[in-house]
Amino acid sequence: MGQQIPVIAILDDEERFRLALTRLLKAHGYEVASFATGEELLAATLRRRFDCVLLDLYMPGLTGFEVLTELQGNPSSPPVIVITAHDDPDSVKRALALNAFECQPKPVRAPRLLDSIERARAR
Repeated sequence: MGQQIPVIAILDDEERFRLALTRLLKAHGYEVASFATGEELLAATLRRRFDCVLLDLYMPGLTGFEVLTELQGNPSSPPVIVITAHDDPDSVKRALALNAFECQPKPVRAPRLLDSIERARAR
């Protein structure tokens, strides 16, 4: 039986950023599920399993912090890599306290992000 393709969820309210990340990840062999709101992502986690979540912190509706809090309550939650334009120390500290695997500033550096995804998945 063949190996399953890893599925990465992207949660970001910026459509152009989601599309850019989707292209990058698909070019590196990942399947991608893209979400504009925290509510959409959380609903999807009830129906399918993700290998990693790429999460923006500051969005309309549920914030990334609220999504992290919800995911933290589920022991089978995927690792979460925070990607944010607001990478101030307090936000980073708060995200890591909510079990984010790592925080990266926007704009992302593709090699670093891809390496982080693999490290998060191996954890």
